[in-house]
Amino acid sequence: MAAGITLLWLAFRNIDFKNLWEGLKQARYGWLILSIAFASLAYISRARRWILLINPLGHNPAFLNSFNAMMTGYLANLALPRIGEVTKCVALGKKENIPVDQLIGTVVVERTIDILSLMVITIIMLFVDGSTLGPFLMNNVYTPIQVKVASVFGFAWIFWLLTASSGLLLLYLIYHFRNSLRKIRFFAKLFDAAHGIIHGIKTVTRIRRKWEFIFHTFFIWINYTLMTWVVVFAVESTSHLGLSDGIFLLVIGGLAMSAPVQSGLGAFHFIISRGLMLIYGISLEDSMVYALLAHESQLIFGAVIGIYSFYSIFKKSRKTT
Repeated sequence: MAAGITLLWLAFRNIDFKNLWEGLKQARYGWLILSIAFASLAYISRARRWILLINPLGHNPAFLNSFNAMMTGYLANLALPRIGEVTKCVALGKKENIPVDQLIGTVVVERTIDILSLMVITIIMLFVDGSTLGPFLMNNVYTPIQVKVASVFGFAWIFWLLTASSGLLLLYLIYHFRNSLRKIRFFAKLFDAAHGIIHGIKTVTRIRRKWEFIFHTFFIWINYTLMTWVVVFAVESTSHLGLSDGIFLLVIGGLAMSAPVQSGLGAFHFIISRGLMLIYGISLEDSMVYALLAHESQLIFGAVIGIYSFYSIFKKSRKTT
């Protein structure tokens, strides 16, 4: 929470709030409905793609239960970063009687595919419009992170080398003495959980409907792109931006949403507003209007659906017990 508040302060510290308020009053909010519609399609597709990952485990959860569990996870992310990944597995596991550790394995696969997808889109953008994206990422993402790490740890490479070496040594010792450690209840449960997660990760190699899985992956990111792009038409000064500019916003917004803060709080507002200002020459206030509309509309929509999904999945669970 502290990190999110700090990032919000950085994002808003040079803002003229009078101009920001005027921009919000003049925004065309009808475009947010279209953005939410594209987000809804992405959510539906994600729920179906998750089911495809779960099927090789020998389970076929109902679509509605999968969707409700997923949206409950998004709601949980508002409390703690990434806690929603575990929450949705627990919710669906209890509802459909599926081992939670195996579901966590499928979520690891999901997140890995999402990261790879964003990396592919970023690389394509660097080739297509590298003069815009490359310098922005270097000056506003990579260099600040590098400076921050160096300021905290001094010789950063030594710190990471020692950390990696210690981690590898610890893993080797655990693996070497695994039979002895299994006699300890804590480690026995830890090994069982790890085995379940690995079993869940292996599902990607046993997906029967691979083409449908690939289709949903493309469909999700197409809708993410459209969801991000159409919001530019809500603000007069950004309404001239084309689809390629929407992809640029998707890339930098996706990087911000991966920050270890609740639902990209602060990080999204900072990087999007600075991207619009530095790359397209749009005023900081209008850039922040776009960031607020794009982020808060999805945040509120996700929270509302998440609350309903939470109530739905756990209320029905109580009735069936």
